[in-house]
Amino acid sequence: MADDRTNRSVSSRPAGILPDRAQPHNLKVEQAVLAAMFRDPKGCIDTVVGIIGASGDAFYSAANRNIFQAALELYRSDVIPDLLTVAQQLQAAGKLEAAGGELYLAEVYSAISTTVNIESWCNILRSLATLRRMIDVCGGALMKCFDSDADPLQLVEEIESDIYKIRTSGETEVIRDLRELVREEFQTLIKIRNKELEVGIPTGYAALDALTGGLKPGEMFVLAARPSIGKTSLGLNIISNIAIRGERRYPVAFFSLEMTDSQIARRLLCSESQIPESAFWNGSFSDADLGKLTAAAAMIGGAKLFIDPTGGLTISELRAKARRLKNEHDIQLIVIDYLQLMHADTRLDRQLEVAEVSGAIKKLAKDLNVPVLVLAQLNREVDKNTSANARPKLANLRDSGAIEQDADIVTFLHRNRDEAKNLPDGASVDAELIVEKNRNGKIGTVKMLFYPSRMEFVPAAPVSSEFNPNKEN
Repeated sequence: MADDRTNRSVSSRPAGILPDRAQPHNLKVEQAVLAAMFRDPKGCIDTVVGIIGASGDAFYSAANRNIFQAALELYRSDVIPDLLTVAQQLQAAGKLEAAGGELYLAEVYSAISTTVNIESWCNILRSLATLRRMIDVCGGALMKCFDSDADPLQLVEEIESDIYKIRTSGETEVIRDLRELVREEFQTLIKIRNKELEVGIPTGYAALDALTGGLKPGEMFVLAARPSIGKTSLGLNIISNIAIRGERRYPVAFFSLEMTDSQIARRLLCSESQIPESAFWNGSFSDADLGKLTAAAAMIGGAKLFIDPTGGLTISELRAKARRLKNEHDIQLIVIDYLQLMHADTRLDRQLEVAEVSGAIKKLAKDLNVPVLVLAQLNREVDKNTSANARPKLANLRDSGAIEQDADIVTFLHRNRDEAKNLPDGASVDAELIVEKNRNGKIGTVKMLFYPSRMEFVPAAPVSSEFNPNKEN
């Protein structure tokens, strides 16, 4: 076994919250990995780095970390790492003694007779390193909890963020051969053509899905409108189509910064039962209506829809709650109502704050690999244009141009607000859903009908589309 210098290098590693107990490790496996790097550097080093990384943190022993880093530096310099070259590299860096000396290097070299299990050894080291990181995070969290001046909510966010980083630390991107990627994508396209695979989650509006391909993982889909046009209603209609009415009911997280959870539940009940919400207030619903409400409640009861009505939600709170819902319920869609009501973790100039929130939402979509449907407000410039053909533009997105840049798809909900005034129950007004930006597809306009009494949008006509490959999306 190694001499006292090597043993001391092991005990010098932080022991976490249990100072008298060593953290999880396996020195024999560490030696086996290093020996494989010596014996077959071209066949093993790339594999080792691909699994445990290049930092050396997967090695518990400080001596083994020094040897690993020396061997890796030589390999990157096109020098074959063996006993002599590694010893010379360590000597030049003044780390030979800290690495156990030449005797320990010889011991490492003779630790194995074959490299066939190199991947299994690396996976063991990665698992043990993950346990040690958990100990460090939990120990640090425990110490922070003793700070009486600490903000509990901020502390919870920091701890959850650290744990989530550990959870996803092994999910590294690998370099792929283009030929393999083309074969996979070709098979994917064939499955889409044969209706065996969905491009994205269908919104329930076929004309909109024809333009956008649905709500696709990792994408930020912005639905914007002026106040009282119905963006929340349309957002809830889409949620209903995805979480309640569809053949496949997707788990959905809805962050409502404007409405309470009881208001959302009542709105969904009215929409699904086709009973005007006003009937609740004047007591005009009949026994038949009560039966419809009962059936709607039963249908909604089978949905996996998680509602967070926190007002003034911050980026940190959104990340923490979304990660928790993804881990516990595997949510497939996040809906936010609406973007301009959110706050950055530190208060900034309003435009900078909205830009930071927008960028964080896009990053969240990519990190969790789920679509994020974001409701947003338009500025008042839309109302100043009195032309009959006036429609919202990307420049009308309120408070920040960063929303336009971050979003993969931007749609505008447009209608004449005055037409809905004093409208009898069951009557509808014309509306348009304008796909103004689509990074990976077409732009166009979807004709809709809006029923104010039940706050529901339904398709009105086939899609009118425009596709311009030279248009800057």
